[in-house]
Parts: sequence; C-alpha cells; structure tokens
Amino acid sequence: MTSDPYALMPEVDARRALAGSALELRLLRPPYPALGLGRLRVLRVRAIGEGLEVLAGYEGYERLPE
Repeated sequence: MTSDPYALMPEVDARRALAGSALELRLLRPPYPALGLGRLRVLRVRAIGEGLEVLAGYEGYERLPE
C-alpha cells in the first residue's frame, strides 16, 4: 500500500505545494444537489499525461431540496 502525502490536506495547501505542475482539479460530490461544508480537502493526487489530477471533496455536505 502506498500513502499519498497530500491525502486530507486542505486543497489550497496542496495547490501551493504542487505549484509549477499542470493540475486538473476534480471535485467529488454527492449524486444529489448539495452544498459543500467545511474545508475542501485532497482525497487523491495521481499522474495523468503531463500533469497531475487532484481529486478533492468537502468535509461534509448538506442536501438541498430538489
């Protein structure tokens, strides 16, 4: 098992640490309308092509009426 040094790091701190790399930010979200609560945190960083993909999600979500 490998550990990701960026896992659970606040997204803004990870972006600073990865400055100089081409980044693609992907946001994990629930399959229903919701507001993100708390900090946006990195879940995974992986190499893609010439850059890095940063997968991030909020600490929690509040469901919105549909």
